[in-house]
Amino acid sequence: QVQLTESGGGSVQAGGSLTLSCATTGLTSSSNCVAWYRQVPGKSRETVATSYTGSGPTYYSDSVKGRFTISRDNAKNTVTLQMNSLKPEDTAMYYCAADPRWRGRGYPCDYNYWGQGTQVTVSS
Repeated sequence: QVQLTESGGGSVQAGGSLTLSCATTGLTSSSNCVAWYRQVPGKSRETVATSYTGSGPTYYSDSVKGRFTISRDNAKNTVTLQMNSLKPEDTAMYYCAADPRWRGRGYPCDYNYWGQGTQVTVSS
């Protein structure tokens, strides 16, 4: 059973940094993908960053490219989202999602597992 638990959200002033962590259990396959999403009430969910196992590329949305970094610590079973130069428009609920059986390059991730979310608030 896959479980995802986010932590690290909070309030910060514009220009500051936060580090979000997604603790994972059950991602035992050698081929999986983990993503960070965010959502603001009344708006559609946005993919922020995606990490793929193996030789898959890392994906970032244009709105966070150059400011956010997604990384994995396989020893600790965590996926981290380092967020720098935060802007008020980054304010949202951030969710971690996983596809534990990604079919590999050329196939989309099918996110069947989600965490409960962690709130990020950036003030101007």
